Amino acid sequence: MEIDRSYLLNTMQRLIDTPSPTGYYVKIKAVLEEIVAELGYTVSYDNRDTAYIRVEGQDPSKTVCVSSHADTLGFMVRAVNGDGTLRIRALGGINYANVEGENVTVHTRDGRTYTGMLACTHHSSHAFDDAASMARNENTVHVLLDEQVNSAEDVRALGICHGDYVSIDPRFTVTEKGFIKSRFIDDKASVACVLTALKYMKEKGLKPQYNTVFAITMYEEIGLGGVRVPEEISEYLAVDIAILGPDSDGSEQKVSICAKDASLPYDYDFTGRLIEAAKKAECDYAVDLFYRYGSDAGAAIRAGNNLRAALIGMGVYASHGVERTHITGVENTAKLVLAYLLGA
Repeated sequence: MEIDRSYLLNTMQRLIDTPSPTGYYVKIKAVLEEIVAELGYTVSYDNRDTAYIRVEGQDPSKTVCVSSHADTLGFMVRAVNGDGTLRIRALGGINYANVEGENVTVHTRDGRTYTGMLACTHHSSHAFDDAASMARNENTVHVLLDEQVNSAEDVRALGICHGDYVSIDPRFTVTEKGFIKSRFIDDKASVACVLTALKYMKEKGLKPQYNTVFAITMYEEIGLGGVRVPEEISEYLAVDIAILGPDSDGSEQKVSICAKDASLPYDYDFTGRLIEAAKKAECDYAVDLFYRYGSDAGAAIRAGNNLRAALIGMGVYASHGVERTHITGVENTAKLVLAYLLGA
């Protein structure tokens, strides 16, 4: 299976460059619809704005789901300070220690956008004794707007209000050696893998083994992406990033098959079939356990859905920060998605 590397990378960047902090699905839905239409498919949504692409399979006796998530980490405006800076609250598992100095965009309810940067209250060692040692958290990190504002009234005159979303610039980069560095590889690299698999099947005139629902969720970063699953689905494969850390056998060049995350083991039979599929497709793969980690597949199980669940993904370094993976790991993930869909 030859993966279209150029399409995979371009789609990944297109998705990553579109702001979509968890719950803010306005812009990413339009981009997804464009990409899917280019492949000759259509998108439908449920009331939680999960995007669905339905593809008829060779065998209609079973319906499976391949899921990835398009939401990312971000912030919401929680207050406007008297000096015109913005107090913020995290959406998802933000590590405030690695966002200081990042450029951001504020998205107002009426569609306006304003740029700014994340700064610590004690921002300079030339001015504050504890600039280096001050804890970075929601009470010490704020948004400094790129506007001539000096008061809360100045900010409100721009139309910025409590509850506005704040997205972080991703800084997508691909090196000559194939390393991909960016925020939000989690999980837009996986969305790109799924779309690349769809493209492959479309161009080759192939159908998946079973009726397949491709789900792209918008609330995974707060643990709610896979809570609601269409009743006809009996098997749920989540495609998400793989964690690299102590005891890991995975790498940035491999696709990892998760046997257990922080709360639950994944289905024994399903996981075993993915291992065999990876072997047949000659994927460079690893089987790992993920610490302090959950997925939409796990959320689907905890919500009581009657299905088997499994999880795969490319190895990613520095998750929830400026992340890094390698194009071969992303390709191996796309290959395993294809192998699963085609019944390898």
